[in-house]
Amino acid sequence: MAKFETEYRTVTVKIVDGTTFQGKVNIAPNQRISELFTTQKGQFVVMTDVQYSGGSGKILFINKDHILWVEPED
Repeated sequence: MAKFETEYRTVTVKIVDGTTFQGKVNIAPNQRISELFTTQKGQFVVMTDVQYSGGSGKILFINKDHILWVEPED
């Protein structure tokens, strides 16, 4: 049975309507955060433990087409 390693990184994401989300994204070991948003297939990025004006501790699926910028917190 294969063991999958996870690494959560905290990021801030701003989308086209001006909303800003802060939460965690799961990246593979030795993967850069930028690769999650630019080279990985799939239309959505999953964020966990998200805090924003609509609540906190949420899990959100964010459409990559609506992202203006992403800022790593590290």
